[in-house]
Amino acid sequence: MADRSGAGDAAGTDAVAQLDVVIEIPRWSFLKRGSGGQIRFVSPLPCPFNYGSVREYIGCDNDYLDAIVLGPRLPRGTRVSVRVYGAVGLRDRGMYDDKLVCSRGPLRGWERRGVLLFMRLYGFCKRLLNLYRGRPGPTVSEGWKDARAALGRARPCTPGAPQPPAVPY
Repeated sequence: MADRSGAGDAAGTDAVAQLDVVIEIPRWSFLKRGSGGQIRFVSPLPCPFNYGSVREYIGCDNDYLDAIVLGPRLPRGTRVSVRVYGAVGLRDRGMYDDKLVCSRGPLRGWERRGVLLFMRLYGFCKRLLNLYRGRPGPTVSEGWKDARAALGRARPCTPGAPQPPAVPY
């Protein structure tokens, strides 16, 4: 459960929440999986971060809220308690989605720059993939976002309630 108390800022120097994240894509993996474990595609580039979801919230894409977890590689399925320091906005086919940026300790400047650089590259590659697949709409990373605002855009996930269908990847 999110703890929305505590100081925080848009630069990501202070944590704004403590959340549990379930790892879906271990650091350096080429396989992009959905929250249900299904393989969505094989990437030409490995993901330099652990990537997963917060199962207590539904993001703007009607799937669990996405989270990037910095630190050493974690096995798929690992549930890890981390602090939220910021978010990166991604507009995919015109639909906005937040990616929380999490770590067990404070973010260093080079880590934040690395996340932003990767998400810009990811947005560019995803745009090319969408063009190839004939899926219209702008696809671009929108940069660093405030973690509180990202959590505010998410909807609480009620246990046992039917989850809305996710936007097709």
